[in-house]
Amino acid sequence: MTTAGDIMHRGVQWIPAGETLDRAAQLMRELNVGALPISDENERLCGILTDRDIVVGCVAMGHDPAAVTAGEMAQGTPRWIDAGADVGEVLHEMQEHRIRRLPVIENKRLVGMISEADLARNLPEEQIATWAETIYARSGPDRP
Repeated sequence: MTTAGDIMHRGVQWIPAGETLDRAAQLMRELNVGALPISDENERLCGILTDRDIVVGCVAMGHDPAAVTAGEMAQGTPRWIDAGADVGEVLHEMQEHRIRRLPVIENKRLVGMISEADLARNLPEEQIATWAETIYARSGPDRP
């Protein structure tokens, strides 16, 4: 059985909820990633910040990324998966919630992240195609 821990990218780094978006963007550049998990003061997952969140939710709205924090951008309940979960559970969680990145938790600690690239490297083409069709499917008349 292939698990989330088998396919995840290790070495994921948190961004504290109180950190500014300009610092988050710098960290994304340094790590060459497009998303960072947001941690609260107890190092618990409280959201995920993407490069798109910074651009669309802050810069395009006329806000100063040096004055807006990662925690202010965190929305909804963050989704995650246990490192021991089967890949089928990973795909289900990502498809059910239409998410492209999924933090991996082990013993209440962030140990990795699963992204589209991780899925593509580790799963058969048929599974990837089904996953992509679900994730990228049009959801309604207001979506182009």
